[in-house]
This record gives sequence, C-alpha cells and structure tokens, in this order.
Amino acid sequence: MTYLYLGDRLTDPALKGQRCTAVRRADGKCIRGKNGSMLVRFESGRVVAVIGRLLRKQV
Repeated sequence: MTYLYLGDRLTDPALKGQRCTAVRRADGKCIRGKNGSMLVRFESGRVVAVIGRLLRKQV
C-alpha cells in the first residue's frame, strides 16, 4: 500500500506531504498499533510510526 502522509502541526516538516509505504508483517498485514498508529517507510528510507488517520491511500 502506498499512502500520502498529511502530518499535523507537530510533524517534522520534512515528512509532511511525503509518500510512504506500509511496513508489513510476515503474514502480509500492515503493522498497526492499539492507539491507531501505523508503521510506514518513507521514500528516503526512514521508518516511522505515524498516526493512521493522517494517511491517505494513493491509487
């Protein structure tokens, strides 16, 4: 899955508006936290846990 990360006012400006992909578990599912966060890998190679509701799915 490819997503666009919107970010919020506390987000690192380098990450706002960037494309990212979901980090997957061994069974192919996305890694999600109990608080709604999601582990993603940005195009720069940086792996970050972000708020899932600030991600928008790209076609």
